[in-house]
Amino acid sequence: MTPSAKPDNAPAHDRVYRGLRTRIMLGQIPPGQALTLRGLGREFGVSMTPAREAVNRLVAEGALSMSSSGRVQTPELSNERIEELAALRALIEVELASRALPRAHMALIERLQTINNAITDVVSNRDAVGYIRGNLEFHRTLYLRAQAPAMLAMAETVWLQLGPTMRELYGRLRRTEAPQYHRLIIAALKAGDEPSLRLAVRSDVTQGLRMLVS
Repeated sequence: MTPSAKPDNAPAHDRVYRGLRTRIMLGQIPPGQALTLRGLGREFGVSMTPAREAVNRLVAEGALSMSSSGRVQTPELSNERIEELAALRALIEVELASRALPRAHMALIERLQTINNAITDVVSNRDAVGYIRGNLEFHRTLYLRAQAPAMLAMAETVWLQLGPTMRELYGRLRRTEAPQYHRLIIAALKAGDEPSLRLAVRSDVTQGLRMLVS
């Protein structure tokens, strides 16, 4: 689920943006954590100008928030905001899965099963970041088959905004196995059953988030 690898000679602001974006999406930065341009510059070995450009891009995407005083931090989402983003996930990802179904060949299904098995392994090791990474890889692998890049980009923006919150959610779930709905998604793909697929995806992307607002 990380961005595609790019050459080392990529612009400094792009390197900071991609590195910070990945950390946020994978929940490596908790909700409400403050970030400084000076600190980011030191971490990525750049001046404050590319750090500022990267932060501004992430603020525009909703991955970071900036106060009137210029304080930058990962957002602490309200219950209303979590519900809104969960609803967006349900709308966008159910449609992506539906569009992917006609192109869901056996190699794709086997790949999804492999990813899900790996998720079980990281869950047993209590690896929260590994879990989030595997979960996003599972969904992105399926949705790429939809051949709907604009829609997938919208889904990734939602994942980005939810990254820190998903890390908090993982701590509450205390998972001992991969998500049950992943197995239902795989079964629906094997059967070519669109109604079951849509239900399984909708349940998978909303059930956990509902724990945070209950």
